[in-house]
Amino acid sequence: MTEKRYTVISADCHAGADLLDYRPYLESRHHDAFDAWAATYVNPYEDLLADTADRNWNSDRRVSELEQDGIVAEVVFPNTIPPFFPSASLMAPAPTREEFEQRWAGLRAHNRWLADFCAAAPGRRAGVFQILLNDVEAAVKEIHWAADAGLHGGLLLPGTPPGSGLPELYSAAYDPIWAACAERGVPVNHHAGSASPPLGDEPAARAVFMVETTWFSHRALWHMVFGGAFRRHPELRLVLTEQGSGWIPGVLDMLDYYHGRLVAAASRTGTAESKFGAGLADSMGKGPSEIWRENCFVGASFMRPHEARMRDRIGLDKIMWGSDYPHDEGTHPFSREGLRIAYAGLPKDEIAAMVGGNAARVYGFDLERLGAVAARVGPTVREVDEPLKETPAGATSPVFASGGSVRVW
Repeated sequence: MTEKRYTVISADCHAGADLLDYRPYLESRHHDAFDAWAATYVNPYEDLLADTADRNWNSDRRVSELEQDGIVAEVVFPNTIPPFFPSASLMAPAPTREEFEQRWAGLRAHNRWLADFCAAAPGRRAGVFQILLNDVEAAVKEIHWAADAGLHGGLLLPGTPPGSGLPELYSAAYDPIWAACAERGVPVNHHAGSASPPLGDEPAARAVFMVETTWFSHRALWHMVFGGAFRRHPELRLVLTEQGSGWIPGVLDMLDYYHGRLVAAASRTGTAESKFGAGLADSMGKGPSEIWRENCFVGASFMRPHEARMRDRIGLDKIMWGSDYPHDEGTHPFSREGLRIAYAGLPKDEIAAMVGGNAARVYGFDLERLGAVAARVGPTVREVDEPLKETPAGATSPVFASGGSVRVW
């Protein structure tokens, strides 16, 4: 009798082209400027200079390593340096007016490279395309192009950290973006790291970044909720990725509290708080928890045991596990062991939803098609059900760190 296996889809992986390989995807009018820029650019990331850097763009190697890790499909966020960017685009600050044209050309080149990269492994990759918020009309055109190009991973929503000069995410200025995503069924992804303000490079600054970065990323949730994006566009879907998941129940309780308090205060004219809730009920529609249940999901990268115990409060149908390949904080090549840490002993149907079923629904993967691959490479039900007693030698993911408790955010 064939042993049952899980169909594992990583909802958090990263890829990108080698720097010079973006050139063919750039509009030709930018080639001379790109050649001059690339000739002097010094890559600041050790992992993108190492012998293993080609895991970002070597399609065959990537498929092989993910299969060895028990993973049959992936949602592909960016990782390498796009043309004209000072750093990886996920962490780069918003461009100035003078930088915008070239930066936008660089991101569009990445998106076109990504479409080809995903096509190289049909049905196995959902590419997450990139936009800039500086030009909403251009962003909307790119959304329609990406949807037509089959980039099923959806849109990567940039952050609007303090000092960016951009309208906050609750602004109605972005309504055309939400409308296009809702119309085309494009998920809106917000990944950790993209919303933090620059803090410098002192030891304290780096520590503060680690403490605060997920909080800045979470802001997209309450900005879009209180801004009424989901009332105006009820088909809109928001995915918060690599920001943990244990914070969600407490934050939803907090948002519900403020929502109820401010809506009630709005009717008490003349009180100090009435102005803060004025118009909120009409602009938001439903309350925060209800919006979460209907419109939001979490890319719960390398989920830990204390988070898995909160799965019902988070929403079992909301959770999508991710390996964070090829990052060293990811679970590769020990994803099977990472799954055992989080899910051993849980009901099989619940595990199947969190490790693949939910991601298939959100990103449009064909579970039947992927099941044929999983029958060959997926972790067995019996394997995942076995509690992990010893951390694998060489494991670097925080999922294998001792302890672990619910974070404030």
